[in-house]
Amino acid sequence: MRALRDQGRYGPSLREVMPAFAGVTVMVCGMTAGVAAAYRAFGPGVLVAALAALAVGAPAAVRHHRPLARRRLGHYTPEELAELDTDGLVLAVSRMLRRDGWVVLPQYTGQDRPRVRARNGQGHRVEVAFRPVAEPLPDEEPTRSARQAGTSLRLVVHRGTFTRRDIQWARRQDNTHLIDGPRLRSWAHGTPLHQLTDTP
Repeated sequence: MRALRDQGRYGPSLREVMPAFAGVTVMVCGMTAGVAAAYRAFGPGVLVAALAALAVGAPAAVRHHRPLARRRLGHYTPEELAELDTDGLVLAVSRMLRRDGWVVLPQYTGQDRPRVRARNGQGHRVEVAFRPVAEPLPDEEPTRSARQAGTSLRLVVHRGTFTRRDIQWARRQDNTHLIDGPRLRSWAHGTPLHQLTDTP
């Protein structure tokens, strides 16, 4: 169970959802009691007004929570991407990988620079680094365990543009792909990763 939760494939526990469930229950009960009391005091007009308020408020609530639900499913607008800090970008990439069928693996403890690792059902592995240059920095060399596990695909994500030197360096590598600003926005819009990298 813990392994499934670490991989993002296990839902929230009862302890995590209980406060929200209790709050919704209390709110519904309170609203029902209030409408019943108002109905006895003022007649059926109150019931009509309550239904009208619900008809107006429910769509507004759905619209308010729709962006959050959309982002949780791995879809971001260009404006939302631009507002993300590094941790937010890491979370967004993790969600987009899950959207495309990858299982995001737990992060290694003690790593200074953010990095996302994932695998899919075909046994392919992907490793995502976040930096404005293509070549790894001295403290970004893959760990021994990562080298032994093998990586089918390496991505370097940058919201800006890469230099010609970066592009030439990536072309000399067998499995490194650069995800610059336009590609990142396309990926966040819903384009599958394999279409951006020409990989299975």
